[in-house]
Amino acid sequence: MNGGVLLLPFLAVRFGLLLLVDKKAIGRAGHFAPVRREEQWASFIYQLSNNGLFAYLFFLTIRIDFSLQFYMGLVFYFSGIVLCAVSAVCFALPDESGLNINGIYQLSRNPMYVAYFICFAGMAFLTQSCLLLGIVLIFQVSAHWIILSEERECTARFGRRYEEYKQKVRRYI
Repeated sequence: MNGGVLLLPFLAVRFGLLLLVDKKAIGRAGHFAPVRREEQWASFIYQLSNNGLFAYLFFLTIRIDFSLQFYMGLVFYFSGIVLCAVSAVCFALPDESGLNINGIYQLSRNPMYVAYFICFAGMAFLTQSCLLLGIVLIFQVSAHWIILSEERECTARFGRRYEEYKQKVRRYI
């Protein structure tokens, strides 16, 4: 089976579920915070690795061989999809000021990024591709710099309230 089919549930949750819960949320989710000059490289690598990850999956096949790697892939992939769904619903329902601190956002400031990493790692295990896993790792490291720019934007927008939230809730897990 072609690895590209793994993107269908991911994209359905990532975009379709957001649209179902709140149409405005899709715009917020697609917004990229301004990056500083020294972070532009990370933004470029983030976009490149994201596109590479998506495109490369279409050249891979899912290996159904009932190995430990296959079962780990299933667990990671479906856990990532579920976490992405929970994160998307909570993201679509911010508080009255627009700050996401409800549901899963009480455990992680960036549950969607965590979900992406888990889901994409599952895709790498299911396709048994070391190169895809490498792309996933590059994606995740570059995502960290995107998250830092998002945190600056949230601090500027929400001020003290976001700073207090940052002190209570971890960036990832």
